[in-house]
Amino acid sequence: MKFVTFSGKDSSTQNPSVAFSRDVPTPGVLIDSEIVDLTGLAYPSVLAILEGGNLALAEVRAKLDKAPRVALSEVTLHAPLRPPRIFAVGLNYASHAAESKMAVQKVPTVFMKLSSSVVGPDAPVILPKVSSQPDYEAELGVVIGKAGYQIAASNWQQYVAGYTIVNDVSARDIQLATSQWTLGKSFPSFSPLGPAVVTADEVADPHALDISLTIDGETLQSANTRDLIFKIPALIEYISSTTPLEVGDVISTGTPEGVGLGRTPQRWLKPGEEMVITIEKLGSLRNRTVAEE
Repeated sequence: MKFVTFSGKDSSTQNPSVAFSRDVPTPGVLIDSEIVDLTGLAYPSVLAILEGGNLALAEVRAKLDKAPRVALSEVTLHAPLRPPRIFAVGLNYASHAAESKMAVQKVPTVFMKLSSSVVGPDAPVILPKVSSQPDYEAELGVVIGKAGYQIAASNWQQYVAGYTIVNDVSARDIQLATSQWTLGKSFPSFSPLGPAVVTADEVADPHALDISLTIDGETLQSANTRDLIFKIPALIEYISSTTPLEVGDVISTGTPEGVGLGRTPQRWLKPGEEMVITIEKLGSLRNRTVAEE
């Protein structure tokens, strides 16, 4: 299933058979060009569905053929969920570490992105006045579906609900002014996420997915998740060895080469550009940049 969070675009397009409130973000399941409206279930959000575990997932599946649907063109998609925490992984492709002129680490480089920075598909990415070096990073996000502490790598699949796309937008001058990266990665709108949480059963091998990023149609990043240095089992084991993972946490697994920081000359985001990240089986995440007013 492809879980989304949506609301109405315009009251004039209201489908009277659909129960969702046009102003309140509502969970749904994306099927082709339609969204199954899950308003009638006792789960107010995608996160609540994930917290409900297998029982909630079974209830959703039972409703797919019966619940009302609305055309994707009639709604606004939001981030599919607001994660309790985003664990981001740096330098997790050897080629990206090389272009960043940083050594490949013996253990994962983990930093946080604040959940207040999360926005959804087509939401503007605001380029802050205090940074002259905003950058893009296409990443595969792993969505945790079961809480756990000190998880063995061999058990990783039990804890993964699904996958999503993350754009780890970064203000490089703020990020690299200190050894602590969180603030430079957490400006408002710096974590576009979506368009959906695709459940794990739809992704046979998350380590064999093409991943790319274009800006205004020009391909700037193109790789495959097979090139991850620390694979998902190792990341789950490492992070959970020190802090219990919570349902809805997102592990953003790192970006391949091609970021603006590593280019010659360096290439920073400018207002009015459209970033599109595409990951095989997960779809495309589109966001346009705007200057901070």
